[in-house]
Amino acid sequence: MHAGPRARYNCRPPPPVRPRRLPLLLPARNPPVFAACFAVRLPSFRSLIAVVLLVAAAPPARAVELEGICRYGGAAASALAASDEGDVLTRKYAPDRAVDVVHIKLDVTPDFRARTVAGTAKLVFAPIAEPLRSLTLDAADLEVAAVRGSQEVRDFAVDREHVTIVFAEPVAVGAEAWVEIDYSAEPHKGLYFRTREMGFREEDEHVWSQGEPHEARHWYPAFDSPNEKSSTEVILHVPAAMTALSNGRLIDETPEGNGLKAVHWLQEKPHANYLLCVVVGHLAKLEKQLGDLPLAFFTQPSLAEHAANSFADTADIIDFYQQETGVRYPWDKYYQTTIGDFMWGGMENTSLTTLTQETLFSDATENIYDSRGLDAHETAHQWFGNYVTCKDWSHLWLNEGFATYYTHLYEGHKLGRDAMLYGLYTDARDRVLSNGEDRRPIVYRQYRRPFEQFDFRAYPKGSWVLHMLRSQLGPELYRQAVHTYLGRNAWGVVESEDLREAFEDVSGRTLDRFFDQWVYHAGHPKLTVKFKWLAEDNLAHVHLQQEKSTDAAAHWFEFPVTLRFVVDGQTIDERVDVDDQEHDFYVKLPGEPQIVRFDPEYSVLAEVDFDKSDALLRAQLKDESDVIGRVLACEALGKRKNGKSIAALKDALNSDPFFGVRMEAADALYAIRTDEAFDALLQSREQQDARVRHKVLEVIGRHYRPEARSAMLDAAAHDSNPAVVASAIRALGKHNGPDTHAAIRQALASKSFGNEPVGAAFQAIERLRDPALQGDVIETLTTRRDELQLEELELGLRALAKISTDDEHRDAAFELLASFLNHPRKPLVRRAVQALGELGDERARALLEPLAIDPEGDRVAEAAAAALEKLDETVPVAPSEVAELRKALRKLTKEQQELAEQVDELKGKDDAAEDDDDESESAAE
Repeated sequence: MHAGPRARYNCRPPPPVRPRRLPLLLPARNPPVFAACFAVRLPSFRSLIAVVLLVAAAPPARAVELEGICRYGGAAASALAASDEGDVLTRKYAPDRAVDVVHIKLDVTPDFRARTVAGTAKLVFAPIAEPLRSLTLDAADLEVAAVRGSQEVRDFAVDREHVTIVFAEPVAVGAEAWVEIDYSAEPHKGLYFRTREMGFREEDEHVWSQGEPHEARHWYPAFDSPNEKSSTEVILHVPAAMTALSNGRLIDETPEGNGLKAVHWLQEKPHANYLLCVVVGHLAKLEKQLGDLPLAFFTQPSLAEHAANSFADTADIIDFYQQETGVRYPWDKYYQTTIGDFMWGGMENTSLTTLTQETLFSDATENIYDSRGLDAHETAHQWFGNYVTCKDWSHLWLNEGFATYYTHLYEGHKLGRDAMLYGLYTDARDRVLSNGEDRRPIVYRQYRRPFEQFDFRAYPKGSWVLHMLRSQLGPELYRQAVHTYLGRNAWGVVESEDLREAFEDVSGRTLDRFFDQWVYHAGHPKLTVKFKWLAEDNLAHVHLQQEKSTDAAAHWFEFPVTLRFVVDGQTIDERVDVDDQEHDFYVKLPGEPQIVRFDPEYSVLAEVDFDKSDALLRAQLKDESDVIGRVLACEALGKRKNGKSIAALKDALNSDPFFGVRMEAADALYAIRTDEAFDALLQSREQQDARVRHKVLEVIGRHYRPEARSAMLDAAAHDSNPAVVASAIRALGKHNGPDTHAAIRQALASKSFGNEPVGAAFQAIERLRDPALQGDVIETLTTRRDELQLEELELGLRALAKISTDDEHRDAAFELLASFLNHPRKPLVRRAVQALGELGDERARALLEPLAIDPEGDRVAEAAAAALEKLDETVPVAPSEVAELRKALRKLTKEQQELAEQVDELKGKDDAAEDDDDESESAAE
C-alpha cells in the first residue's frame, strides 16, 4: 500500500462519459420454486397475489379448497429454507484484488434538508497482476452522473450494487491511474442525518457515517472490503456555523461565500475503507493534549454539560496502550464524538471514533455508570483493527478480541488486578459459558452475513484466548509477541496464522494445538472436579473429569492448570497438565488444607463444577488475595440454605474490599430465598458504594413481599441517584396499587439527565398491564416526545401496546402508535411497528403490509413482517391456513425482490463484459 497521494492527481482529465442507463429487469413472474405447482391453475405471480387478497377478504372457504393453496405455500417455504441452508454452507473469503487502491478522495456536499449527499469520488489505483479492461466498484443505489479518468473511459454501467467502468485501452500492470465519479445519493445506510425534521433540536443537527461492515458503498463508490487499504482525503462543503470532522489531519477550512465552507481533511497513512468517517454538525468541543497528540471530545450542544465525564480517561488509556504494546499511537489525532440514534455503542473510525450519546452520564449517578469501558475498547482498535486489520470477517476476533482484552488490561492498570479478573469472569459467565450452543469456532466462514460474526466468539471469547496466551507465556513474553505482531503487519491486513507465527517466533513454543482447539474449533472445556483428603498419607486427591459434547467435531481440550492448597496460611501450588477425559492428581501436603482451589490464577476458559464443603467455601470467601475464589464461593454458598452460609454472605456483602464480591454476595443471598436471607438483604441497604446499593435494591426488588414493596417506594421517594430510583420504579411493576401508581406517575413527570426513571416507569407499566395507566402513557409520549431519549420513547410505545389490548383502550393506542409510523427516526418507526403487532388490531394490517415489502429490506421491513405474523396468530379474522399462506407470500415476495436485484447486477456485469468482447473483436480485426 502507498502512504499518500501522488502529484499526478492534478492531471487534466479527458471529457466525462455520460451514463448508460440499464433497464430494471425483473425475474420471471413465476419463480421456479412454485411455478411447477401453479403452472395450470395460477399462471402468474400476480395471480397468486390476487388469490391471496381475495381469500383474505372472503368468508371462510371449505377446507378442501384451502388445502390445495396451502400445500403450494408450504412447498415454497420449504424450498426457500433449503436455499437458505445452502447459503449457510457457502464459505466466505476476502474478495480478489484486481487493483491496489492507492488513494480515495471525496469532495461532497451533504444536504441537511433533503437528507442527501452529492459530489465527486476519485480513486487512484494500480492493476496488480493483469492489464485492467474494466473496474467494478461497490456502489449501492448511487445516482452516477458522469465518469472520467486518466485513461479514456469508453463506457460505464450502473446497477443497484455496483458501478462498472470500461476503459478504451487496458490499464497496464503497475501503472497508476485514476477515475472520478460524479454522483448523488439519498442513502438509507452508511450516512445518517439527524435533523430538526426528525425530532432533533435545531442546535443539535448533525450527520454521521458508518462504514462497518459494508455500509460505505451506500454513500460513495469504493472497494468496500477490509482487505483493501489506502490513504483517504475528504473535502466537505457544509454550513459555515457547523463543525466538519473526518479522518487524519485538517488541511484547510475555507469560506465559500454562499453560506458554506469547505473543510479539507487528509488521512495519509493507509486504512481500510470501512474506517473512513465524516461527522458534520453543531458540536461542542473539549480538548486535551497528550505530548504532541491532539485529543478532542465533541458532543451535541444540549449534551455538553456532561461530556467531560466521558472524556476523563482517554489520555491515560492511550498512554497505557503505548506502553503495553510498545507501539506509539499511530495516527495524527484522536477525536471522539457522540452521535444521535447510533445503532452500536461505538465505532473505531481511524482517528475519529463515533460514540452513542447514551455513553454520557451525569455526576448524579455516582459510580454506577462510566464511559471507561467503551472508551478503552474503541481506543484499542486504533492499534487492533485500524493499524492492523483483519483480512476478512472470519478473522474478526483479531479486531474485537484484542479490543475487548485490552479493555480488561486497562481496568487492571487503573483499578487493580481484581477489577481485570472480575471483568473476565463476568464475560465468561454471562457471555461465553452461558452459550450452550457454542458450535461455531471463532474463525468461521459459513456465515450468511458479516454481522453474524459480531457475537460472543469475536468479543469475549476472543479476549479470553488472548488472556490464556498471556497466562501461559507470562506478561513480558506476551508483550514482546504482540509488539512483534504489530510491527510485522503494520498498516496491513492479517489472518489468525499471522498472530500464531508471531507468538511462536517470540516464545519458541509450538502453538498449533492451542490455536486448533481454541480458535479453529468450537466449544470450551466442561469439567467436574472433586477433592478428597487422604489423612493417612497426607495426600490431597483431586479427581478431574472432562465432558465431551455430542458434536461430531468435539475434542478433548488440553491445557496446563494450577491446583492450589492453603495449609495453615502456607500456599502450595501444583502445576498439572490436563490432556485426557479423566485425571487423578495426588499432592503431598504438610496437613489438611483449609482452602482448595482449581485454577486460582483464572487462566482457563472453562465450566467448572467443583463441589466443596461449606467449611472450605467459607474459608475461601475470607481469602482477600483471591478475588475469583471469593466470587465463586459466593455463588456456591448461594446454594446452601443454612445459617452459617447466610451469615458469611451477609458479612461479605457489607465488608468485602472489592465491590464485585459484595454484589455477588447480594445475588447469592437472593438465590437462598429464605426469610433469613431476605432479612440480611434488607439490613444491608445502606451502602456507600452506589453500585452495591443499586444491586442490593435490585435484588430486594425481585422478591414479591410487602417489605420489598415498601423498600422500593422508599427508595423511589428519597434516593437522589436517578439510576437507583429507576431500579426501584422498575421493581414496582410487581406491585399494583394506588401508591404504586402514584410513584409511577411521579417518575413519568421527573426530569434528569437521560430520564432513566421515565423509561423505568414505562417498564413497570408494561409489567403491571393495568389499562388505568394508559392516559398517563399517552400524555407522556405526546407532551415529552421531543424531550425523551430514543430508548425511553421505545419503552413507552411498547408499554402502550401491552396495556391497551382490550376493546375499551385499543382505539386510543392504535391512533398514537399509527402516528409514529410517519416519524423520520427509523428506530421509533420500528418500535411502533412492533407495538402494533402486539396490540392485535386488524386495522394495523393495511399500515404494515406496505412496510413489510420494502425493497430496502431494512430493520423496519423485518419488524413489519414479524408484526404481520403476530397478527396472523392473534387476530382470528382469517383461517389459520390463510395466515400460513400470507407468511409464504411474504417470503416469496422477498425472494422475488432478491432475484430482481441479482438479475439487475448480472445484467450490468454482462453489458460490461460485452463491451470488453467488442473491444477485443475490434482489436483482432
